[in-house]
Amino acid sequence: MKICGLREPGHVATAVEAGADAIGFVMTRSPRRVTPERAAELAALVPEHVLTVGVFRGEDPETVRAAALASGVRAVQLHGTHPHGDFTALKDLGVTLIRAVDAQADLRCGAYDEDLLLVDAPHAGSGQPWDWAAVRGKATGRWLLAGGLAPGNVREAIEAAGPWGVDVSSGLESEPGVKDPRLIEEFLRSVRG
Repeated sequence: MKICGLREPGHVATAVEAGADAIGFVMTRSPRRVTPERAAELAALVPEHVLTVGVFRGEDPETVRAAALASGVRAVQLHGTHPHGDFTALKDLGVTLIRAVDAQADLRCGAYDEDLLLVDAPHAGSGQPWDWAAVRGKATGRWLLAGGLAPGNVREAIEAAGPWGVDVSSGLESEPGVKDPRLIEEFLRSVRG
């Protein structure tokens, strides 16, 4: 379970204490954006057993590399239409690589040399639920379901899609970019239940 778009130490602590497996820091255009320096401060609060993820969309490999190194994240997520070469260029970083795409993309985990696949809504970041069942049996390997997830629908989404894990961001916010600790806890309880 990945809780993404965290910007505040208290929210990171809540997610870790509630049992998140991964914490995402958005370092691309977004209301959830943090600088690599802020991501480093937040990542320092995360224990080793919880994966820290830098999220990027459209940045070139050199920009991603610099931000990943400055922030100290242990994973890099490339969201959208990054070519295979972007993943190859980052392989030597020694971090977990995550390819985030919509359901129209190649849904074979590892097809771009990534370690994890994330399948998101057609309009990533919209917070709108979508046809999660459309990817059931199509995505292979270790893959995460994202897009429109919230505490009240995550069980339904898991049953519909059958993912290895889930990723949530806007479904845990009281307003764009502002997480609600109560929703973080409720979401993680729902997934574990």
